[in-house]
Amino acid sequence: MCGICGKVYLDNRKTIDNNIINRMCNVLKHRGPDGGGIFVDGNVGLGHRRLKIIDLSQAANQPMSNEEESIWIVCNGEIYNFRQLRSNLERKSHIFKSNTDIEVIIHLYEEVGVECVKQLRGMFAFCLWDNKKRRLLLARDRVGKKPLVYCIVGDSLIFASEIKAILQDPCVIPQVNLNALDDYLTYQYVPAPETMFLGIKKLPPAHIMVYENGKINIEKYWSLDYRNKTLMRQEEICQRLLEILKEATRIRLISDVPLGVFLSGGIDSSAIVSLMSEVSSEPIKTFSIGFEEESFNELQYAQRISRIFNTKHREFIVKPQAADILPKLIWHFNEPFADSSCIPTYYLSKMTREEVTVALNGDGGDESFAGYERYVANKLAAAYDLIPLSLRKIFNFLILDHLSESTNKKDFIKRLKRFTKVNSDPKQRYSSWMSIFDEGLKRDLYSKEFIHNLNYRGGSAYIREAYHQAKADNFLDATLSVDVATYLAGDLLVKMDIASMANSLEARSPFLDQEVMEFAASIPANLKLNGWTTKYILKKAFAHRLPKEILNRVKAGFAVPIGSWFRKELKDYAYNLLLDNRAIRRGYFRKGAIQQILDEHINGKIDHGGRIWSLINLELWHQIFIDRTISTNGC
Repeated sequence: MCGICGKVYLDNRKTIDNNIINRMCNVLKHRGPDGGGIFVDGNVGLGHRRLKIIDLSQAANQPMSNEEESIWIVCNGEIYNFRQLRSNLERKSHIFKSNTDIEVIIHLYEEVGVECVKQLRGMFAFCLWDNKKRRLLLARDRVGKKPLVYCIVGDSLIFASEIKAILQDPCVIPQVNLNALDDYLTYQYVPAPETMFLGIKKLPPAHIMVYENGKINIEKYWSLDYRNKTLMRQEEICQRLLEILKEATRIRLISDVPLGVFLSGGIDSSAIVSLMSEVSSEPIKTFSIGFEEESFNELQYAQRISRIFNTKHREFIVKPQAADILPKLIWHFNEPFADSSCIPTYYLSKMTREEVTVALNGDGGDESFAGYERYVANKLAAAYDLIPLSLRKIFNFLILDHLSESTNKKDFIKRLKRFTKVNSDPKQRYSSWMSIFDEGLKRDLYSKEFIHNLNYRGGSAYIREAYHQAKADNFLDATLSVDVATYLAGDLLVKMDIASMANSLEARSPFLDQEVMEFAASIPANLKLNGWTTKYILKKAFAHRLPKEILNRVKAGFAVPIGSWFRKELKDYAYNLLLDNRAIRRGYFRKGAIQQILDEHINGKIDHGGRIWSLINLELWHQIFIDRTISTNGC
C-alpha cells in the first residue's frame, strides 16, 4: 500500500524537474511512511511512497523496473493472485528480483500489454511507463478501492494518488469546479470523473488511460453483469458463497506485517471474523468504534462476536470534540466530503494502526447482497404509488409537513418524509433518496449569480446514467449496480481509503473481491431481497456460524450523531462559520437560506444535520485549499 505520483511532458524534448516529483512524494508521506523513491528520465518522472506489507526488503522498493530498465512502474495496492501469476510467468522465463506482488505487473505487461490489468485480482492504482513505445499506462481496480487523479496542464500530464500531490506542481492553479460543487451538495461527495478542482479529474474505477503518440485514450475494462443467473439450488448457492468468500478472506491474509479486522457487529464484518477464525493461524485482533449517544452506539454486538470467536478486542468512543479534527480530515480527503462517518472511520483506523498495519473489513456486502433498507423501501414505494397522487399530496401538505424531526438515527417522521416525497418514477425517487440537498432545497439555497454560472444538468443525471449503464433485468439488480457504481465507489471506498491511509493503515475488503461480486451478481434477486428480508442468501449461508441476534438485527450503518451535536455542543460553531461574511461573500448561497436551515434545525422542526455538515465541510475546504488561510502543516 503506497502513494504514487508522476508527470510526463507530451513534448519529448522537455525534461522533468526532480524537485517537483520530490515535493509530490513528500505530501503523500502518510500513505507510505516506510520509504520513497523517484525515477526521472527526460520527459518522464515517477514518484513513490512505500508502506511495507509484502517483501520488506529493499528489493521491493519502487519505482521498479524490468531487467533491462525499459519498463518502470509505481503502484498503490495489493495483487492477491500474484503468486499464481508469478509462477506462470517464471515458466515463460521471466526473471524476478523481489518477492513483492507488484513486480508481476511489469512482466505480465511484457506478455500481454495493456490487457494485463484484466488478469489482476486485487486493489490497485498504478502507472507503468514503457520507454521503448513511449507509452504511459494508468490503471485503476475494478470497483475503485484505490484512488487515482490526473490533470492535463499545457503539454504535460500529471497524476497522483491524491489531489494535494498534483497541487505541488506550480503549473497547477487551484480553481473551484462549480458543477462539481452542485453535485457535492446533492450526493455529499464529488462523483467521478470530476473533482472539486477545475481541470483535475478522477480516473473512474475499472478504467485504463493510455498516453501514446501524443494521444490520450480512456477505456473501461470491466463491469458487473446481473443478467446471467445461476441455476444452482439455494443450498448449493450458500455452499459456493461460503467457499468463494472464505478464499477471498484467506488471500487477504497474505502479509509480512500484523493484521486485524474492523468489527461493527453487523453481519458483514462478523462474517469476515468467522471466516478469519477458520483460516488464520494467529489470534484475531478486532477493533470497534462507538458513541455516547445510545441510539448510535452498538458496541454490544461487536463484543458478542468478539466473545464467540475469542478475539483480542479494542474499542474507542467518539465524542463531539471529534469535530475539532475536521480541518485535518478535509486536508486528507482533498475535497469536501460530507459523509460524517469519516470521523469514526478515522479514529478506528488510528486505534487499529497502533497494533497492526493491515485491517480487513466488511465493505461491499450491502451492495452485493441487498443490505440497505432502501431496497425494501423501493418495494413499498411500488405499492404506495397505487394511492392517487392527489391524496398523497394532501397527506404531505396537511399532516406530514407539520411534524417535527428528531435527530435520532431511526427517527420515524424523518424517514417517512423521505419515503413519501411525491415522485412516481422509481429512478428519480431513488436519486432523491440518495440526495442530501434535493433540487427544491438547492434552488432556495443558491444565489442568482451561482445559478447563472452553473452548467446545470439536473441533480438526478448521475443516478439516471448509472441506471442506463446497468446490465440487469429487474429493478433491484439495476439498483445494486447503481450503488456499486456510485455510492460505493464515490463515497464508501473513498472514506475507507483516505481514513485508513491517513493513518498509514492498509484496509482490505473480502466482499469486494471480483469473484465474490461476480458470483453475487449471478444470484437471483429474490434470494437477496426475499420478501422484506434483506441479505437473505447471505444470512442463510451464515445461519450456523453467527448468532440470530446478529443475523436478524436491523441494519444500523456507521451513522454519527451530528444532528444532535449541532443542536447542542456544535451549535455556535455552525452559526459562526456558515454565517461569517467570508463564507457569504463567496457568492454561492443566500444568507437568509443558510440562516433558515440553521434555525429550523435548532428549533427541532427539521433535522438538517447532514446538510449543515456538508456546508461546513465545503467552507473549511475553501479556507484550506483555495484561500489557504487554515494551515494544516502537512498533517
